Amino acid sequence: FPCLIKQMFVCLQQMFAAAKSLFISDQDKRKHFRLLLRLFLGSRQEVGSFHSKMIKVISKPSQKRQSMKNADLCISSSSRVALFNRLRSQTVSTRYLSVNGGTFIASARQWTALTITTGVLDDHGGFAPSEGFICYGGVVQLVCTESALSLPPMVIRKVNKQQALMDVDEPVSQLHKCAFEFRDRPQSFLCLSNDAIIQHQGSSPLRDPNRVVLNDGSCWTIIGVETVEFTFNQGLTFIQSPVCPFPFITGLQLNGGGHVAMLEVFGENFTPHLKVWFGNNEAETMFKSSEALLCVVPDVSVFNLGWRYHRRVLTVPLSLVRLDGLVYRTTFSFTFTPELQPLPALQAGGGGGRRSGGTDGGPEDDFLLETIHQEFTRANFHLFMQS
Repeated sequence: FPCLIKQMFVCLQQMFAAAKSLFISDQDKRKHFRLLLRLFLGSRQEVGSFHSKMIKVISKPSQKRQSMKNADLCISSSSRVALFNRLRSQTVSTRYLSVNGGTFIASARQWTALTITTGVLDDHGGFAPSEGFICYGGVVQLVCTESALSLPPMVIRKVNKQQALMDVDEPVSQLHKCAFEFRDRPQSFLCLSNDAIIQHQGSSPLRDPNRVVLNDGSCWTIIGVETVEFTFNQGLTFIQSPVCPFPFITGLQLNGGGHVAMLEVFGENFTPHLKVWFGNNEAETMFKSSEALLCVVPDVSVFNLGWRYHRRVLTVPLSLVRLDGLVYRTTFSFTFTPELQPLPALQAGGGGGRRSGGTDGGPEDDFLLETIHQEFTRANFHLFMQS
C-alpha cells in the first residue's frame, strides 16, 4: 500500500499515540483507504492488529456551491467532526480544538471528535436538535463525544479570504473554512489564542455589512471523522494469543419468548471459541457462522434468586467471552420485561379437581417449574443444533 506516515508521537504516561503527516502517492488513484495498527507489549508479544474504518481521500476542498445532490461531501447533523486551525496556512502551526481537564483548548498534538448538531432554540432557551445537513447561517452545537462537554449553541458562518459571510445558507462541506458566532454577542466568534479558547470580536466593512473581518484564530477548518473503539479484558488469566480478530455485534434477534427464548446474535469475526454472556452468566452458545451466533436466553431467576416471574424491568449487558477467558465488551444489552401475571402452579385438590396457585406456592412448585424449564430449553436448543 503506497502510503507513508512520516511522524509518530507516543506518550506512555497518558497511554496516547498520534500518527501525523500521512503521505499518499499521486499515482495511487484509490478514493478510500484504512489504517492498520499492530499493537505489541513491551516484551514484543503481539496484542493484535486493529483496522480503522474506511477513510475518504479528499485532495482539496470543493470551491463549488454545495447542494443536497452532493451528499457525500456534505456534513450531516449529529455526525462527528474535527476542527483545526492553521495560522497563515502553515502546517507546522496546526492546532486542533480539543478537550483537556474539563475545558476546551487548542492542542498541537491531540484532536477531539465532536458531535455537531443543527437545531433551533425553544422559548426557554433550550436547544432542540433536528435532522438534515448542517447549513451556514444555522444554529449548531458542538459536543465532545468522550467527555460530553459542550460549547453553547452558535451560528456557523462560511469563511472566505478571512471574512465571515453572513448571508450564505448553503450546506457545509468537508474541509471548508468556517467560523462560529456566539448568539448572545453578535460578531463575536470562537477563537484560539495560543492554547486557550477565547472570543474574538470581528468588525464589518462599511461598504458591505454582510461580511465580518476575522483574525487568523477565528478561522476553523471542518472535517468529518470516525472513531473506532476496541474494548477487551483478559480477566484473571494471562492471554498468550492475540486478541484479534476482534468480534463485533451489529444486531440481535429474539426467537420465541417466555421460558423458551433463543437469541440470535449477528456481527463480524465470530469463531467457535466464543460464548455469549448475559451479565455474569454464561449462556449456552452455538456457532452458526462468522457472522451469527445462537444462544439460549437464561431464566430471569439466575439474576434474582427466588423470582418465579418477572417483577420489574431488568437490563443486563451482553459480552462475548473467548474460551481462554478473554472478555470482549459490547455496547449491546438484553432487557427482561415483566410478565402480566405470575405463572400458575398446579396443586391437587381434595375432591380430585385442581386449582391454580398464586405467588404463595411452595418451594416444590418452584423446583418443578425450574426443572421443566431447564429440560425443555435444553431439548429445544439441541434440536436447533441438530437441524
